[in-house]
Amino acid sequence: MRNVTRGPDPAEYNAAPVASRPWQTLRFKDHLVPRPPVSGINARCRLQHFAIVSYLVDTDQLRRLVPPRFMLDSVTIDGQERGLVSAVPFVNVDFTLAAYPFPRLRMGQTDYRAYIIDRLTGERAVWFFGTTLDSWALPLPRHLWQQPWHSGRLRFDCQLDASGSRYQRYHLHTASAGASVELSLTQQNAPPARYPGFPDEETARVCLTHPLVGFFHRRRDGHLGAYRVWHDQLRVEPGHLLNARFELFARMGLVSIAEQQYPHSVWMQPINDFTVYLPPTRLEPE
Repeated sequence: MRNVTRGPDPAEYNAAPVASRPWQTLRFKDHLVPRPPVSGINARCRLQHFAIVSYLVDTDQLRRLVPPRFMLDSVTIDGQERGLVSAVPFVNVDFTLAAYPFPRLRMGQTDYRAYIIDRLTGERAVWFFGTTLDSWALPLPRHLWQQPWHSGRLRFDCQLDASGSRYQRYHLHTASAGASVELSLTQQNAPPARYPGFPDEETARVCLTHPLVGFFHRRRDGHLGAYRVWHDQLRVEPGHLLNARFELFARMGLVSIAEQQYPHSVWMQPINDFTVYLPPTRLEPE
């Protein structure tokens, strides 16, 4: 077909392939890669009030939502296979072009994603169900790049302790058609972190915090799209969920509101640095 771009080549980015299943131990030393060069409209940004709230989900339901090109990056708990999804809220600060001076943007954002493995490359990745963005810049990803991004008003109310590294209070309120959010987290008096289905904490961190490529269905033509990010090892620390209401997950039949009170894991980081390789690519049909 004309006007179709091939997807990113993992070799170009020194992507770390997935080893054989079932679960193997993962180490960051095998997955950290140098930052690829930036050019054009590649973007640099800092993500403030960054959190990853992950849930175990039914694999049959999740497979119906993910194209057959991808397998689920699942875990096995008590002999039962479970998929993993996460909501990732943050405030995008200092968003600017990496190669050229450009006004710096600030905008609240929440990504909704599932953990997958690309059967064609063996690479760990995420599948994006959608993104809520609080910015006048929404038409660019939504209409020009056909990403499944939607409008929302995100309000963060967060307070760090005296060290500036741990959250006493983290609250997010999002008003968005079909994707409203009420989320309360803390790092005060949190119970010891557990990572069911993973052999150890580092394996969980590599799987849940370090995919560097995301796939999505383009809004108008239904083709697959993909884009890459780069970041160093995230210095996230465990958090504790006090209350959650992610309307999108409930509406999709993935995680009910009652189930959302019991996440698989919660990680938080006051701020980190990302590079985003734009624009997204349109993949050739299989």
